[in-house]
Amino acid sequence: MNEAATPNDACAGLILLARNPTDSVTEGFLPAAARLGLAVTLLTDQPDAHQEAYERYARVRRGGGTSAGALPGRPEIVPCDVRDFRAVIARTAVRKARAGAPAAVFTNSDHLQAQAALAADYFGLPGKDWRAALRTKNKAELRRGLAAAGLDTVGSAELAPDDDPAGHGVPYPCVLKPREGVAGEDVFLVADDAELAARCHEIRTRRPGAALVLEEYLDGPLHTLETLGDGRVLHPLASFRTDVSPPHFIEERLRLLPGPPDPCTGQVLAQLRALGVGFGACHTEYVDQGGRARIVEVNYRAIGDRCDLALAEALDLPLFELILRTHLGEPLPAGLAVRRGTRVRMEYVCADRAGTLKAAPGAHVREADGVHLDYRPLRGTGERHPLYRTNRDFLGVLRATGRDEGRIDAAVREFLAAHCWEIVP
Repeated sequence: MNEAATPNDACAGLILLARNPTDSVTEGFLPAAARLGLAVTLLTDQPDAHQEAYERYARVRRGGGTSAGALPGRPEIVPCDVRDFRAVIARTAVRKARAGAPAAVFTNSDHLQAQAALAADYFGLPGKDWRAALRTKNKAELRRGLAAAGLDTVGSAELAPDDDPAGHGVPYPCVLKPREGVAGEDVFLVADDAELAARCHEIRTRRPGAALVLEEYLDGPLHTLETLGDGRVLHPLASFRTDVSPPHFIEERLRLLPGPPDPCTGQVLAQLRALGVGFGACHTEYVDQGGRARIVEVNYRAIGDRCDLALAEALDLPLFELILRTHLGEPLPAGLAVRRGTRVRMEYVCADRAGTLKAAPGAHVREADGVHLDYRPLRGTGERHPLYRTNRDFLGVLRATGRDEGRIDAAVREFLAAHCWEIVP
């Protein structure tokens, strides 16, 4: 790891790579960078969308004003084909010539971890090993990496774009998914050869040239492990219990487990280390099969869909600053002081059909009976969308926080019963 940059240095700059805007970036990492005194250059292939997201967030922070420039931490938004590491390096070199060498190159995007790692390495900056970033993004490589290490692995087969899916050797039922897919997009549970062939054709029609993977279906409770490392120490921060909808594996709700990470944590950490994961944030999903941790996927970034914001608050931890500090080369403390016992339930209101959202509640925050409720709409009324069968179908997210799970569940039921989400053709 290279020498750490010093936050609050007037010359310290952060190159942040992003595709579509996310709350993690707009409400998490950009304010954290401002608190650290970092001047942010945001490289993105969707500059207008990020400009709109930042200005909307700035208006909310100021209570409805119109001048986005008054909010500290305004990023410089630069168009860039961030999927191409060569374009990222070229844009970063221009920034270096104009304003001095950046202190860090960072991304929280599933799609851009390898590109950010390669750019950081090119400029001699701290960062992830690009091999580990590629290995976790490529689900076939992830399985091969775990198998090579002799650790618990999941039966799988890789299907190149022109491969006949017959004779794959993975027992039914099994899960078919894109090799580099995210967010549950085009993930299917298939029961036999005929369904497999049909689903392969369906996915390949939407994704010409995409490689696919078949994986053993893992039955059991689904958990996450949220970790933070600096290349030396790897801290298990917390775990969520996740409920997904069959058969498309769309997240319906997550519950933050109130105590330290569960007994499977040691197994998951061993598998992460075997994959080379241990720098910055990581969000790992696994199934607990009688105390045996079976990894579903490794997302080498912080958990999303507002769970990271909830996690930082529940643990009373400057999570976003700590993640950025690792990318500045700063070591993490040997132990992290986190608050335990806070319960969080994240409930996602999901569209069940295509159409236009005619009616839905607006943003809503209230405190009652020891429960803090925070509802955020994720789709505006009047917007028309197809049915994606992914988290892009989310209409809104409700966060309920407290100390008593029964009261939290009652508050969530009451909120959902009192509001209506109407979709019309």
